[in-house]
Amino acid sequence: MSVVAVPAAALAADAVPAKQLFGKQNLPSKQPTQSLGFYAKGCLAGGIAIPVDGPAWQVIHLSRNRRWGNPEMIALIERLGRESKAEDGWNGLMIGDISQPRGGPMLSGHASHQIGLDADIWLTPMPSHTMSYQEREGIPEASVLRRDKMTVDPRKWTKAHERLIVRAASYPQVERVFMHPGIKKKMCDTLEGRDRALLSKMRPIYGHHYHFHIRMKCPSGSENCEDQVDPGPDSGCGKQLTEWLNRVKPRPAVKPTKPTKVVKPKYLMLSALPNACKVVLNAAPVPSMAEAEYRSGNPVQVPVTAYATEDPVAKVIAVASDDFSVFIPPMGSIPQPLVRPAMQ
Repeated sequence: MSVVAVPAAALAADAVPAKQLFGKQNLPSKQPTQSLGFYAKGCLAGGIAIPVDGPAWQVIHLSRNRRWGNPEMIALIERLGRESKAEDGWNGLMIGDISQPRGGPMLSGHASHQIGLDADIWLTPMPSHTMSYQEREGIPEASVLRRDKMTVDPRKWTKAHERLIVRAASYPQVERVFMHPGIKKKMCDTLEGRDRALLSKMRPIYGHHYHFHIRMKCPSGSENCEDQVDPGPDSGCGKQLTEWLNRVKPRPAVKPTKPTKVVKPKYLMLSALPNACKVVLNAAPVPSMAEAEYRSGNPVQVPVTAYATEDPVAKVIAVASDDFSVFIPPMGSIPQPLVRPAMQ
């Protein structure tokens, strides 16, 4: 019986959760763009970053370094920002997490967002001023729900919120728009005419009471990208929505009779991702002056609470993680694409 030797490096990599391997990557791979695998089990080759500030958006939580995506996704977000500001009475997007520089499992917070085709858009309009670094890091999670956590608060919800979500769902490239069940109910109750056909794309999910989540279809020609099954034609405003709302209905606390068993979470390992993700992980980074400055600058490790500058370009940022630190090059000089896909 023959024995196949496994390289020591491969064994070592698969002893570490994939989120740590991808979370350490500061720059995208120097490869042709590809979204590889599924939204919750994949990676991103040749990703690009959306600019921190645009004519109709500002990116928040810069320390996470999650403003990377497939160029088609970045173009779609930019289009949503421009059109919603010009036509929907929305002052501009506050953009949360898209993906890490090379995608893959994130260090915290998401199961998806792994292939550069998911994005979180906050339900708070962009302020009229350019936010400081500290403002972006500490932006509050402003829920649009009542205290019952089941229905939209009319003091916080506007027609502009509705128009923004409708516009996002109207793009044919968008597969789904995820939102809290209470927001889904509001859309079911108020959408009329042709807009009601978009309700099938609007999917209820917990946690999305201060932001909504756009999921884009695999771009044309993405042979190694796995699409989610298209949502059915049903509006989802009947029994399915009632079941979701019943799950979030407040219930009296019940004292447990037995100690609660703590289940240790299972993390994705590199072997669970497409084989091409190993290549992405080990590929050379996109060359840039920022990278050269970062490599030669011997940055000092600092905790996330020690940020003092309002200028994110002025210093290298260190982000504390589970048992290691991730250094991010100055945000202002991360490579940007000169030409973006036209998505009219």
